[in-house]
Amino acid sequence: MTPATGAKPIGADDEASAAQAVRAMFNSIAPRYDLLNHLLSANVDRLWWRSTARRFRTILEDADAAILDICCGTGDMTMALMKHRPKNARPILAADFARAMLDRGRHKFFGRAVVALEADALRLPLRPGSLDLVVTAFGFRNLASYEAGLREFHRVLKPGGHLGILDFSEPGGLVGKAYALYFRHVLPAVGRLVSGPGPGNNAGPYKYLPASVGIFPPPREMLALMRKAGYEDCAWQPYTFGIAGLYTAQRPLVV
Repeated sequence: MTPATGAKPIGADDEASAAQAVRAMFNSIAPRYDLLNHLLSANVDRLWWRSTARRFRTILEDADAAILDICCGTGDMTMALMKHRPKNARPILAADFARAMLDRGRHKFFGRAVVALEADALRLPLRPGSLDLVVTAFGFRNLASYEAGLREFHRVLKPGGHLGILDFSEPGGLVGKAYALYFRHVLPAVGRLVSGPGPGNNAGPYKYLPASVGIFPPPREMLALMRKAGYEDCAWQPYTFGIAGLYTAQRPLVV
């Protein structure tokens, strides 16, 4: 078996079982996912999506740009990206492997230039070098292999294409201590109260969230993984005292 080098849900001991557990977990919480996210983040998550979309405004305003929102969940990041797309622009691809999450996103996409795609981020059904921008918001951390995800995104990006990864981090100092208390105790309790325990996990999906952030590489290590995968101009922009942050990088024009 291949040891898990990414997300490690309780009971998962290899990449295949980790991916299966993550899919089942997100399918189970899909009906209450948006409510819980906005409630538990006090709507700050909306600011993070908007900031990420603004960072890529130049690409988004190009009507011919090919764009993928991978691990799109219920589509909030996709909708933030759409605000910068011109009329008659090429549709954004919004992909996720949790069907229940994607189904809820489809309701938001109705009447908009978005194509919903059920797909695994580690095995995208896309041609090499076909995309100008790949964005993922709070989904990369849940991949069974971070390195495999970075390689797959690199594969589908055009030379010169851009990557944006918005995800949580663990801030330091007093903010970090207060955040850790909330994240490890308050958030799982409220999440379980609203959503109930997930399949095969008595602690519930929102117990998984702080655990997943705890094993996620800190910015310096994450940037090193991105460079190792072949990206250049790798950078991290912290949001809200470093509670979250945006990783950006580019596939080199010349390999």
